[in-house]
Amino acid sequence: MVRPLQAREIEAFQAVIQTGTTTAAAQLMHTTQPSISRLLAQMQAAAGVKLFEMHKGRLRPTREAMELYATVQQHFVGRERIERELAVLRQSGAGSLRIGCTPALALSVVPPVMGRYLQRYPGAHLSIQTLGANELRDGVLHGKFDLVLSTMVLASEALDATVLHRGQGVCVMHPDHPLAGRAQLHVQDLQDQLLLTLNASDSIFMQLQQKMLAFGVTPSATIETNYSSTICRLAAQGLGVGVVNPYMAAVFDQDLKILALQPECSVEVVLALPPQYAPSARVDTLTALLREQFLTYG
Repeated sequence: MVRPLQAREIEAFQAVIQTGTTTAAAQLMHTTQPSISRLLAQMQAAAGVKLFEMHKGRLRPTREAMELYATVQQHFVGRERIERELAVLRQSGAGSLRIGCTPALALSVVPPVMGRYLQRYPGAHLSIQTLGANELRDGVLHGKFDLVLSTMVLASEALDATVLHRGQGVCVMHPDHPLAGRAQLHVQDLQDQLLLTLNASDSIFMQLQQKMLAFGVTPSATIETNYSSTICRLAAQGLGVGVVNPYMAAVFDQDLKILALQPECSVEVVLALPPQYAPSARVDTLTALLREQFLTYG
């Protein structure tokens, strides 16, 4: 009776065509020669087509068998391609991982985490794009990133967002600065200082400005920039006192004196994932590594 062919029968058929004998096919499939012969007989009966004939004591495939073999080869090539792709996914953490983050995190937290990720998945391809909060929000909402990290608010109810770390802004200055000998600084200590600030849309700057207004603090002059790394470099040159996130300050700690500031200017690092996709294993791995890294900041 004609019936659908079984996978084991097709494998035996392929092995016999490739090796030329049932004995060699049995070795290839790690089974016995009688088992191969039985599978071939079952397949021929199920197919309703003559596939082999005996010729001088050897099996000889028919023209129909060779036409079927060409189709079988296409099937196995497709299956092998699937297996190769699965092997890549298991071994490399899935080819590509697209990360979006703010510049401060790209320079501070992200590099050591990428190093540990690549130790675990040496074949992975990583894409790291540094953008502002609005671009990060839009990118993850549209699935352009597998994961985004931001020190700025990503305002959207549609996002799957988590606060990975909460810290506080710190004051940075040259080690020889007159304020460098303090244990910590109060915002009142910034009176008449040359102040290095981020631009007006930055969360740290907005908090700092409110505190200076509350205590009547007026700096002698200001230098404004949109990168906390620039503030750190300016401070290292002795040009003034800056207030930045603790992650960037740590990158320049050999060149700077870093002091806590009171009242605190809070800093949050937000992780957001595309809402339309479930997190992959590679994203879960990267998230766990990021959490470990943030433990070093207390």
